[in-house]
Amino acid sequence: MRIAMMGSGGVGGYFGARLAHAGHDVAFIARGRHLAAMRETGLRLRSGSGDLHLPHPVVTDDPSSLAPVDAIFFAVKLWDTEPAARQIAPLLAQGGVVIPFQNGVESMQRIGAIVGHDRVLGGTAHIAASIGEPGVIVHLGTMQRIRIGAANGEVPAVARELVQALKSVGVDADIASDIQRSLWEKFCFLVALAGMTAATRQPVGVIRADEDMRRVFEAAIREAWTVGRAQRIALADDYVEGQMQFADGLPHAMKASMLHDLEAGNRLEAPWLSGAVVRMGREQGIATPVHATLYAAVKPYVDGAPR
Repeated sequence: MRIAMMGSGGVGGYFGARLAHAGHDVAFIARGRHLAAMRETGLRLRSGSGDLHLPHPVVTDDPSSLAPVDAIFFAVKLWDTEPAARQIAPLLAQGGVVIPFQNGVESMQRIGAIVGHDRVLGGTAHIAASIGEPGVIVHLGTMQRIRIGAANGEVPAVARELVQALKSVGVDADIASDIQRSLWEKFCFLVALAGMTAATRQPVGVIRADEDMRRVFEAAIREAWTVGRAQRIALADDYVEGQMQFADGLPHAMKASMLHDLEAGNRLEAPWLSGAVVRMGREQGIATPVHATLYAAVKPYVDGAPR
């Protein structure tokens, strides 16, 4: 398979490195200091599942310099979705597919409007990974789970081939029978984790151990769950309780990527996370006071550190 990683941070960098190290044809699309470091010293993983080093990865900041591919891991930040989709459209010229592994629940529609809805699958990635420094991906713990599916349920052969390739490098990968449910199952937890870690500037271990913060965290999950159920997403009745148990098993130091961005002075995905819960709740006539508060708390930083 020919695979391109549109975005080579925690998700694209980690899974791309695992696949490339196993001999798959992987191209990384990156920019800035991360791109420069990958060109100069390669790409390194520091991971509880095993470290590795790719001394000479195929890396570029120009997708048009690459030949068409079978699959694209689409892992850019949510504010870059439309510009990045226009950049990768030529890479699908020979029938390839693009799989967004992003934090929101609207990526399939946003990307499909540009490259064609028949070229887009759905994907979820569960992993605590981020750029530790340029050219280095740091993976906390050992969780590395991917689910891939199609909106209409008809999954093309390339998706099954990709799942097998991921399994071969130790990733918990599978085809999702209901990708919309999988997306929302991730979203309801992630949006609460992002909002809480960013608003408090604390990792999940601090939040879950404090009675007041834990209560707000659980309420944030429940709000998103309520909005999802109102949109006829088949979320389980005991979903919230299960996610709180899941949170108790995460590494103490785990932070959502939005907190990493906040600490670095970068733009934030809040408008498509807590902001999206508020917007969708308003459309459904559902009050979302917790996410409204979390969104308001980080809104001054949405466009980067105030200057």
